[in-house]
Amino acid sequence: MKTRQQSLFAKWTKSFVVATGIAVTLAMMPIAKAADPIKIGFSMTLTGGLAAAGQAALAAMKIWKDDVNASGGLLGRSVEFVYYDDATNSSKVPGIYAKLINIDKVDLVVSSYGTNLIAPAMPVVMRKKMVFPSLFGLAVNERFKYKNYFQIMPAGPEPKLDWSRGFFTLAMAQNPKPQSIALLAADSEFAKNAVAGARAHAQSNGLKIVYDKTYPPGGTADFTPIVRAIMASNADLVYVGSYPPGSVGITKAASELGLKAKMFGGGMVGLQYAGIQTNLGSKLNGIVNYDFWVPASTLNFEGVDTFLKKYQAAAAGGKIDPLGHYLPPYAYAYLQVLGTAVNAVGKIDHAAIGEHIRNNTFDTVVGPVSFAPNGEWANTRTLQVQFRGIKDNDMSQFENEGTRVVLYPDSVKNGDIVYPYK
Repeated sequence: MKTRQQSLFAKWTKSFVVATGIAVTLAMMPIAKAADPIKIGFSMTLTGGLAAAGQAALAAMKIWKDDVNASGGLLGRSVEFVYYDDATNSSKVPGIYAKLINIDKVDLVVSSYGTNLIAPAMPVVMRKKMVFPSLFGLAVNERFKYKNYFQIMPAGPEPKLDWSRGFFTLAMAQNPKPQSIALLAADSEFAKNAVAGARAHAQSNGLKIVYDKTYPPGGTADFTPIVRAIMASNADLVYVGSYPPGSVGITKAASELGLKAKMFGGGMVGLQYAGIQTNLGSKLNGIVNYDFWVPASTLNFEGVDTFLKKYQAAAAGGKIDPLGHYLPPYAYAYLQVLGTAVNAVGKIDHAAIGEHIRNNTFDTVVGPVSFAPNGEWANTRTLQVQFRGIKDNDMSQFENEGTRVVLYPDSVKNGDIVYPYK
């Protein structure tokens, strides 16, 4: 039979064990939570019209994830991606981001590729007040005015105008100055935004607009009638806002018909891709077009060569851009900015992360990046490059400095324009 002292001791021992177990469990709970991966969610153009670009972007993003996890992750936690194919279909984007945020419970989000796929995500992300790094959207935030939107494309603080500013700076520096311009845009948000800026520059420079039309966003079977109409206008300058199918068709038609203009190009997406460059070959010569990175001593930022070697190894034998000069470095960089800010803040706090991004400069593989109040780059670095000495059926030539001569801006220029185009 237990004595009173024995009973009290047994009760005390039981209470101590229970309390200790609870304390140990509670102490371990934050540790278990801290070990959970940080989930970054996004949609991407993995099929559809922008599939080649989206797949290249995803390859670059995976390289960043592997690099950051190899160096300890974010906040001491590994990083995982949760992503879905938006099929280059803007109507799918809101549902994808709603699922990412509300069902998958991702910690962070970034955008898909391109203006038309970024804009539909904005209302969903804004409602949750999440930071939204964005991949190549032109003037998306002009109507949303969201303070936690950050665009990695180096358009500049006035994106519609900064996009084509270099083209017109170069044109109006020629002697004699051009007098007229033809404007052509795909009937899509990006292309129309690009040409809207070009139109404003044309008007402010006193250029006569002799042609100003759009074409269906998917392109047409034959661009010959369009180029013939542009040629009939006798425009000195031809500025085009187009997606890859249109860019290829317009370039081929211009070459075959012998377009004679003093400058031709401007905002043609696709002429930056190795496969398209190889396909078009010598037809590219003389075109002045935007770009964001090319092999040039003036653009040899710390880490970009290492990144490109990893990307090209990943792309070898696949169906994505084998060189990766255009989009992939920026797909890596927008995650660099986000990851650096998260580690600097020390927790997943979107208000604090947004504040940190707004007020700091970030070292990335595309150089130093800082943002204006509207989330665009604080200073434009939209390149204008001119294709020179391009031969047919030779992809390797595009790895060399000089095949795309950087004409603008002056801070990274490595050559002067050959004028006129033809």
